[in-house]
This record gives sequence, C-alpha cells and structure tokens, in this order.
Amino acid sequence: MERQKVIVIDFGGQYNQLVARRVRECNVYCEIYSYKTDIEKIKEMNPMGIILTGGPSSCYEEDAATCSPELFKLGIPVLGLCYGAQLMQHVLGGKVERAKDREYGKTDIIIDNSSALFNGVPEKTTCWMSHFDYISKTAPGFKVIAHTDNCPAAALENVNENLYAIQFHPEVLHTPEGTKMLYNFVRNICGCAGDWRMDSFVKENISKLRERIGSGKVLCALSGGVDSSVAAVLLSKAIGDQLTCVFVDHGLLRKNEADEVEAIFGKEGSYDINFVRVNARDQFYVKLAGVEDPESKRKIIGEEFIRLFEQEAKKIGKVDFLVQGTIYPDVVESGLGGESVVIKSHHNVGGLPDHVDFKEIIEPLRDLFKDEVRKVGLELGIPEKLVFRQPFPGPGLGVRIIGDVTAEKVRIVQDADAIYREEIEKEAAAYKEKNGELPDWMPDQYFAALTNVRSVGVMGDERTFDYAIALRAVRTIDFMTADCARIPWDVLDKVTSRIINEVRGINRCFMDITSKPPGTIELL
Repeated sequence: MERQKVIVIDFGGQYNQLVARRVRECNVYCEIYSYKTDIEKIKEMNPMGIILTGGPSSCYEEDAATCSPELFKLGIPVLGLCYGAQLMQHVLGGKVERAKDREYGKTDIIIDNSSALFNGVPEKTTCWMSHFDYISKTAPGFKVIAHTDNCPAAALENVNENLYAIQFHPEVLHTPEGTKMLYNFVRNICGCAGDWRMDSFVKENISKLRERIGSGKVLCALSGGVDSSVAAVLLSKAIGDQLTCVFVDHGLLRKNEADEVEAIFGKEGSYDINFVRVNARDQFYVKLAGVEDPESKRKIIGEEFIRLFEQEAKKIGKVDFLVQGTIYPDVVESGLGGESVVIKSHHNVGGLPDHVDFKEIIEPLRDLFKDEVRKVGLELGIPEKLVFRQPFPGPGLGVRIIGDVTAEKVRIVQDADAIYREEIEKEAAAYKEKNGELPDWMPDQYFAALTNVRSVGVMGDERTFDYAIALRAVRTIDFMTADCARIPWDVLDKVTSRIINEVRGINRCFMDITSKPPGTIELL
C-alpha cells in the first residue's frame, strides 16, 4: 500500500534512527537515506517532507557531506537539524563559522511561538545543544525564530519556501518539547494525515503475505525472541500450515532458554505451528573456536544459521521462502540504511552469506522499530510476557563473551546471567507487592557479559586466577538511546556475592555504567 512518507537524510549523525523514531511517534511513516541518495530518487519517492540530520563535520569544509541546492527547490517542506540546519544555510547563501564557545548539553532557549514549527510550545523551554559551529549570517528569506544566550540563530524559517532550520536536537528526550516540534512539522507543515498505525500494519501485511507467498512453503527462523516470535505468529495468521518454524539451539542462549522456547512454540505450546528444534551447539562451537573479533563472530553465526535452515528446508521438501525477524534498527546499524558507519553487522542482515538457497527472504518486520514490533505482537494476541521480554541478540552469548567462545565460557556467563536476572526480578517483585508499582531503578534491559579479563583473587584462603563478569543494566524507551539504571547497592551486593560464590570461574564483578551513546547496549 502506498503510504505518506517523510524521509530522513542522514549526514552521519548519531541520532539518525532516533529522528525517524520520533517521526513515527507522530503516526507518520519515515525512512532513513544517505545524503548521497540521488535527487531523482528522492523525487520518485514523493515524500511529504524531508528532514536533514546532524553530522560530525563542519559544512564549510572542502570534503564535508553536502546536498544539492535543488533539494530545497522541490516544493517539499524541509527541516534541518543541527548540521542539517547549518548546511541548509550554507547552501542557500548564509554563513556558518566556528563558534567562540562550544554549546553542549541542556540549554535554555527563547522561541517565537507564533511560528507554525513551535505551535503550542512555551516561549521559554529547554533544548539539547551539541555544536561547535554557529550560523553567523542567515540565508536570504530566512528569519530567526529562536535564540539562546550563546546562539543568536538557534532556529530559522522561510515560510514562503517551507524551509525550517533548528540548531538543537528536538529528537532527544533532553528537549522536552522536541516531539511537539517534530509533530508540528510532519503533521501541520507537511500535512501528513497520521495513518501509520500498527493495527493497519497487521491487516495490510497479512493480506500482502498471502498474496506474495501463494501456495509456497515457508521456513521461519525462530529464536524465541520478540522479533522472530512476532514474525512467526504474523506468518502463521497469514498462511497457516504452509509455515514451518525452525528453532536452532546454537548453544549460545540464556540458561534453560532453549527448553523454554520449545515449551511455548512446540507441540505442548499455545500455538498451532509446525515447530522443529535443531540441536547444533557443538557445530557452532567448532566454527567459533579461536575467533575473537565480534564482527567475525556475527558473520560466522549468520552463515551457519543459513546453512542449517537450508538443510532443514530440504527435509521439509521444496521451501521457497525464508522468514527472518529483521527489524529496522538491524538494517541501519548494519550500514544498509543512511550514512552512519556500520556499528555492528546483525547476523541476519550484514552477517548473511552472499548466496542463500531460497527463492526469497521475507522480512515482514523490516520497516519497524522495536516498540512498533511489540505493538504488532499485542495486535496479534501474543501474551504480554513474551511481547515485553528483554531483547536478546541473535548471535546470543557469542556477543556477550569478549574474546573467543568456548563451552566453559558459555556455562560461566549463563550461570552468572541467571543469578543476576533472578535477583533483579525478585527485588522488583517485592517492591511492587509493597508499593503497587515497579521501582524507579528497574532496568528495561539487564544481563551479564563475560570479559576477557582474568585477575588474582582469594577464595577459601587459596589464590584464584579467574574471569571478571560485567553486569549491564539500562533504562530506555526505544533501545536507541539508553542511560545506566541506578540499581541500589544492596541489590548489587547480593548479586555479586551470589555470582562469586556460586559460579565457578568468576572471582570479580564489574558494573558497566556507560550510556548509549557513546556505548551500545551490548558490549560487542
């Protein structure tokens, strides 16, 4: 179905996914494209609006990322953010220079709320600044509609040309009125109807999948995680017995998780789905032996998955389609959308081999962010417990073990992780029973990872030389930005004591308190 679309043109900024995510919160479909995208392709897409992201360069440098002046002459509303704002002014005849004082962090801002961009926004508000250049001269036709003490042109507009420029970042939570600003742009200025909704997505895609697959047989790569589970149930609703779900136990799952997945989707489970479990842990351990580089791990795991799926397909008979639970952040982080560098190759995207023995790969959730996938799951009637379970990477503990992967290391991290999750859940449940709600510190995602650090310790009056485990816990809304969860020290003390006493091979616990960015949620 043709739907209204806003496109985000990426200049290498760290928040490109977040910009798109905020636009979708306004019920407007949005995709990310590189600044190198040809202007003719942009015309063909016929977007309702265009948003230019931030970027790490200075727009006046010789080799800086840029765009054609024609982009601003298409009659399509354009909003520039940070670098995008500076570039718009630079290209259209304004001037951008190095600022005397860099502006970074939360900043008070005065706005002209008579502008359509700031409709309903208080005259005084807070924004998130991150720039060392500033707009020293506005381009012809523009007027200043916001300023700070250090930034005389914090926002500009050219109403006649439908061009808007914001020097700060409205997409981050540190700009409390930012989503309202983006709503004003995509819904009011661009005129988008707000027809991007998950109930419509489910109905449309069930119909599209039936038409696309016809009478063909389909194999679904089921990990038991949120994404692949939602994809499996969506396909089951569309084609019924034509679907076979293959669950590969690669020996890199959380403790007891393989049996839990089979209990949900197998013969005794709640879903009438053809389910096959493949026990391949030894095969994966052999392939990963001695491999330390995380990108290499991901690609090895991705290829091995595909080869096993091909083998299972031959047992089933002629299988035309392979279904994967790929979601939009997987695509972007693997370097296949936008201009940002490859953060990590996801095993089901950038980790795929060049040749696969299937007629076609179907990725029904490829356009969705994680929270949109969860909404689809609820629309499909999947229990909340499964829909809201913690994300788990496809390569599993292979990317939660720094250095090479061995069966012994997997055992160590499984045991430590199980204790960590058990104690967090126990403490949270006790707090909720007493107070009627979860504690403020409750993480949205938390897990243990095995470092490659070994250190000396003393246990039972004996010297030890064992591994250190890293504990990770984050609070996040969209899993694209995250802050460290402030877990109480007494809880961490229990966790640490249990891990060191109960997990053979561990004599130290570290806490990873890095936010995203600059870190990622996973260590590898």
